[in-house]
Amino acid sequence: MFRIKKLDIFIAKQFGMLFAGTFFISLFVLMMQFLWRYVDDLIGKGLSMEVLGQFFWYMSLMMVPQALPLAILLSSLIAYGNLGESSELTAIKSAGISLIQSFRGLIVISVIIAGASFYFQNNIGPMAQKNMAQLLISMRHKSPELEIPEGVFYDGIPQTNLYVERKDMKSGHLYNIMVYRMTDSYEDQAIILADSGMLQSTAEKKHLVLNLWSGEWFENMRSQEMGNSASVPYRRETFAHKHIVLDFDGDFNLTDATGISSDARTKSLEKISHDKDSLVHVYDSVGKAYYKDAQSLYYPVPKLSSADKKQAIKIADNKKFDIDSLYKRLPADQRRLVVDQALSTVQQEVSDLDFKSMITSDGDKMIRQHEIEFINKFTISLICIVFFFIGAPLGAIIRKGGLGIPIIVSVLVFIVYYILDNTGYRMSRQGDWAIWFGRGLSMAVLVPMAAFFTYKANNDSAVFNADAYRNVLRRMLGLRIKRSIASKEVIINDPDYIKIAEQLRSMNGKIARYSQSRNLKVLPNVVKVFFRYHADHTIENINVELESIIEELGNTRNRVILTSLNKYPILAVKAHTRPFDRRWMNITSAIIVPAGIFFYIRMWRFRLRLYNDLRTITTCNNEIIAEIEAHGGWVLRIENNNNQ
Repeated sequence: MFRIKKLDIFIAKQFGMLFAGTFFISLFVLMMQFLWRYVDDLIGKGLSMEVLGQFFWYMSLMMVPQALPLAILLSSLIAYGNLGESSELTAIKSAGISLIQSFRGLIVISVIIAGASFYFQNNIGPMAQKNMAQLLISMRHKSPELEIPEGVFYDGIPQTNLYVERKDMKSGHLYNIMVYRMTDSYEDQAIILADSGMLQSTAEKKHLVLNLWSGEWFENMRSQEMGNSASVPYRRETFAHKHIVLDFDGDFNLTDATGISSDARTKSLEKISHDKDSLVHVYDSVGKAYYKDAQSLYYPVPKLSSADKKQAIKIADNKKFDIDSLYKRLPADQRRLVVDQALSTVQQEVSDLDFKSMITSDGDKMIRQHEIEFINKFTISLICIVFFFIGAPLGAIIRKGGLGIPIIVSVLVFIVYYILDNTGYRMSRQGDWAIWFGRGLSMAVLVPMAAFFTYKANNDSAVFNADAYRNVLRRMLGLRIKRSIASKEVIINDPDYIKIAEQLRSMNGKIARYSQSRNLKVLPNVVKVFFRYHADHTIENINVELESIIEELGNTRNRVILTSLNKYPILAVKAHTRPFDRRWMNITSAIIVPAGIFFYIRMWRFRLRLYNDLRTITTCNNEIIAEIEAHGGWVLRIENNNNQ
């Protein structure tokens, strides 16, 4: 049964104060990032404080689900970093409380925060998203003279499309202008071309004044009284300066939210599920209708009598029947007519298929968007728990409090999450990746990372120990480690040189017999090394004996013997027999072909190395034996005593 203890309350207080601070900091940073994207929609629009207040309020509500995971990551990392830096974490572990047990209270808090995040996304977030989108559209329409882009048609002015090739931001002048006006119908149109111009709002913000210089005016007159005359259907005017007044309400008014309501981000789970089913039903019906049309058009089944069917089958089975031969019998003009008709039919059908493809692709995009947002509401909530199991173990490992290293580590982790999440979102939205893969990519990377950090922290393992990773890499690649035996200043026990000489002679015999029985230069047997391997106890015993002799001879002062000792290689007694100690890992590496090839070549390399190492050991043994026999064991012992 879960019981609240003083330790849980103590850790929860530290976490809570840090969480409150880091949450508001994270929220502020995310809001500034969001604000930077839409700063052009705010500057110079004359927006009231009420509108700006609504903008920042809805923006903060939108950023809350993104700020919660970052706040949990940073606060848990700092909290356990402070505990480790002040040795409080050591005291907790010395009291018999494991790291996982100290997580209990914060796990419950993280689950509560994740639940609050889910509730926020499902109920408050869609409303904030909808109102925010409505505000942004309304802001863009507030002062169109500031919003006119370069190189595209701008339709923010009612009944008017405006094209500007270039504009001067300082003076407000527009260059190479095209104005397309449509007042009542397509028959009442006007096209205005001008070299330059300027668009300004009137003082009452009810109209726009468009001043144009050096241009032409083309207008359709059919809707006017003179339009009935065929002699004057159009009007053309060349002007040096033109003054045009456009109706436009410059006051801030919220636009209609009808078009925004179809966005999946503005819907709850229930609404997303309902609308998705409706979309699937509608576009399935459209797809079936298109399929029936294509089937009847491209693969028609004519109604024939039984006799006609037999005749058609007989003609189809006749290999002499050739359409090309029939085509060649036609006159040249008829053949040209047939080709033109075929091309026209194909082009028409291609255009029709492109149109149908556009309609169905839009439907697929909307359905994918609903599925993505449905999954997002769960993944963003679950990432809060995952970030806790990343932040808290990392804080316990690095044992650094404050805002230095924890911020660097947390930012790096969040950047990894941000890149993976956004990449998966974009690829899923475009249909390049499956939705489950794109939205689960970040979780698939961060969950194993959280499990790894938690395991390492609970076992007091050194995650950021460069020497440990260097040793693993050295063992994997088979890099050598050289001996370094120096002369000792004080020697208590002298080596028994005569006994050691006999041991070295015996070792040479063992090495010779081993080399004869094992052909180390030949490729190893695949079945034996991966599936039925046996440990090489002979080499293990030789290595143990050799290391004991080296340890004893390390007490000598003879420089020749010390030089020979440093020539001894460090033997790898297992790498030449199998890749791993555990059988299931060997079988797995054999099944995975690229890994199996790598480890097989690695074992052969270690067999060749062992062959050379044994020859080196024999040579070093002979050098030491020769040195002992040259001086005599008792002479060397006397030299050691005199040097002392």
